[in-house]
Amino acid sequence: MLKMMTFQGLPGQQPMPGALDFPGAPQKLPSTSEAESEASMSEASSEDLVPPLEAEVAPDRDEDEAVKKKKKSKGLANVFSVFTKGRKKKGQPSSADTEGESESQARLAGRLPTVEELKADLEQGRLEAAGPLLALERELRAAAAAGAASEEELVRRQSKVEALYALLRDQVLGLLRRPLEAAPERLRQALAVLAAQEREDRAAAPGPSGLAATRPRSWLQLWRRGVAQAAEERLGRPPPAGAEGRTEAERLFLHMGRTMKEDLEAVAARLKPLFPAEFGVVAAYAESYHKHFAAQLAAVAQFELCERDTYMLLVWVQNLYPNDVINSPKLAGELQGVRLGSLLPAKQIRLLEATFLSSEVTSVKELMARALELESQRWAQDVAPQRLDGHCHSELAIDIIQIISQGQAKAESITLELGTQIKHMLLVELAAVLRSYQRAFEDFLECCRQLRNYRANVMANINNCLSFRTYMEQKWQTPQDLLSPLLSPLNELKSRGFDALLQNLFADLKPLFKRFTRTRWAAPVQTLEEIISVVGERLPEFSELHDCFREELMEAVHLHLVKEYIIRLSKRRLVLKTAEQQQQLAGHILANAQLIQHFCTQIGSPAAWLHHALPTLAEIIRLQDPSAIKIEVATYATWYPDFSKGHLSAILAIKGNLSNSEVKGIRSILDIDTGAQAPSKSLFSLIKVG
Repeated sequence: MLKMMTFQGLPGQQPMPGALDFPGAPQKLPSTSEAESEASMSEASSEDLVPPLEAEVAPDRDEDEAVKKKKKSKGLANVFSVFTKGRKKKGQPSSADTEGESESQARLAGRLPTVEELKADLEQGRLEAAGPLLALERELRAAAAAGAASEEELVRRQSKVEALYALLRDQVLGLLRRPLEAAPERLRQALAVLAAQEREDRAAAPGPSGLAATRPRSWLQLWRRGVAQAAEERLGRPPPAGAEGRTEAERLFLHMGRTMKEDLEAVAARLKPLFPAEFGVVAAYAESYHKHFAAQLAAVAQFELCERDTYMLLVWVQNLYPNDVINSPKLAGELQGVRLGSLLPAKQIRLLEATFLSSEVTSVKELMARALELESQRWAQDVAPQRLDGHCHSELAIDIIQIISQGQAKAESITLELGTQIKHMLLVELAAVLRSYQRAFEDFLECCRQLRNYRANVMANINNCLSFRTYMEQKWQTPQDLLSPLLSPLNELKSRGFDALLQNLFADLKPLFKRFTRTRWAAPVQTLEEIISVVGERLPEFSELHDCFREELMEAVHLHLVKEYIIRLSKRRLVLKTAEQQQQLAGHILANAQLIQHFCTQIGSPAAWLHHALPTLAEIIRLQDPSAIKIEVATYATWYPDFSKGHLSAILAIKGNLSNSEVKGIRSILDIDTGAQAPSKSLFSLIKVG
C-alpha cells in the first residue's frame, strides 16, 4: 500500500502538470489585465505561486472598504490624468527611443526626476526608479517638516508620490507573483526594492503634520499573504482524474502531497539563492502550504470516514507527510529549522487511531473466521488437500498468517507504536481463532472418519501446525507467556491428529501384545518380530507428514511399543521362583528392548529417553540382592519420576523368591526424594496397574 501511495517515483508516473520550472526563456511580465485573463489558464500552472495583486493589496476588507477603494482608484486616475496633460498623442516616440531618457536628463540636470518622468519609467517597468522615488518621498517629508509648502501643496505632492508607489508596488509584487517566470536579474531587482522598502518601514518616524501616514507600507507582509494565497490556490485545485481504484480522499491527499513537495523543492532550488536570507522564502512557502494542507485534512476529518479513508488519513498525517515530504532528501535540510508541527491535533489523531484499531481488528477477526469456515467446509465435503513437496498441504495457515500480517503491516505503516498496539490485540484474536480451529478439527475427527480423504486431511491439518508455530516463534518473536495460549490449541490439535492416524495401527497391535502370556514369555522374540513387521508395513501411510511431525509420530509409536510391553509385564500373571528363571526372562526382555530400540531408531524416532525403560526393568528382575535392587530402583526413579510404588510392586511380583519384608524395603526407596524434576514426557502415568 505504501509503495502504491508514494508520490515520488511511481512506475509510469508522468510529471505532475504545473510542476514548478523556469521557462525556456525570460518572458515579459504580464500586466494586471493580463494577470486577470490568465486566471482561466490550466489549473496546474506553476505561474500561480502568488495570487493576483488585487487580492494582495487589499486582503480581508469588507464591502465598505471595497467602496472606498473604488473611490480611491478614481482619485488615483485623476492624479495620473495630471501627468498626461500636454503630452503628445500622435507621433509619440517608441518606448525603445525614450528608454532611459528621463533618467539621463535628470542626471545631466543634477536633479531628481520629475513625477512625470518617474511615472514614465515605472510604466516601462524600470525598477531603477525606486531609488529616486524614495528620495522624492524623503524630500516631501523634509519639506513638510520645514513648513516650506502649504498644506494644499503637500497633499497634492503626496498624492502624486503615492500614485507612483502604487505603480511600483504593482511592478514589484507582480514579479513576485510568478517568481519562477521572471528572469533572475529582474527578480533580484524586485527583491532589492522590497528589501529597501522594508528597511524604510523600520526606520520611518511618525510623519510630519500636513502629511497622511503612509509608513509602514508592509509590502513584505503583502508578499507573504500572496504566498499563502498561492498555496491555497495550488493545493485547493481538484486532483487530476485517473488513478482508478482510489477513493476521492486518497486522490486528494496524493495531489496535495505531490504538489507541496514539488513546489517546495522548486522554491528551495531556484528561489532561495535569489531571495535575501531574512525573507525566509522556503519557510514562508512551507508554512503556507502546511497551513492549507492541515486545514484541508481537518475538514476531511470532520466527516464520517470509511475504514479505508481513516487509514489513509493516518498514513499521510503520521508517515508519508513527515517522512516523504518534510524529511525528503531535498527538503530535510531546508526545513530543519521550520517548525511545521503535525497536520492534525494530537487528540484528533488519537481518536482516529482508536477508530482504525477497532475497525482493523474487527476486520481481521471476520476474515480469519471466514477462512476457517471455508476450510472446514472442504473437509466435510471430502475435498482432497493439495500436495506440496510430497506433503499434504492446507492453505488455512497461510491465509490466517497473511490476514494477521496485513493487519500488522497496516498499523506499522502508520507508526511503529501503533503496530505494537495492534500486535497485542491481534494475538488475542489469533488465540481465539486457533481455539475455534481446534474445536472444528475435533468435530471433523468425530464425524468424518468414513470419508475417503479423511487421513489426508488429518495430515494436512497437522502440517498446518508447523506454519503457525514458525510464524509465531520467528516472525513475531512472541514471549513464552504469550506464546503458550497460542501453542496449546495447536499441540492439542496435533495430538488428536496423531491419535486418529495411529488408531487403526494400535488396534491391530493389541491382539499381538496379548500373546505375551504365562506360556509365551519363554519365547517372546517371534511375537515381537511380528509386531515390528506390522508397524513397518504401515509406515508409508505417514509419509505425507512434514519430517518433524513424522519424527514425533515415530516417537509415539516407540512409546506405544515400550508402554504395551511394560503393561504385559505388569499383569501379575507371571511368577518366577528361581534366580535362573528370572535371569532367563531378563535376557529375553533385554533382547526385546534392543530389537525395539534398533527398529525405532531406524524409522526415525528421536525418543532416546525411552532407551533405559526396558533394560533397567530387566536388570531389576535379574538381580537377587535386595540392596542392589534398591540402587537400580532409585536410579530408575530419577529417569522416570512417574514410576510409582504400584508399578514397582507389579514388577517385583515376578520375583517369587522375595519375602514381603524385602519387597517392602525395596518399595521404601521410592519414599526418598531424589530431586528429580516432574517429567516433561510421560511413560508410567500412561500405565494403569492394580
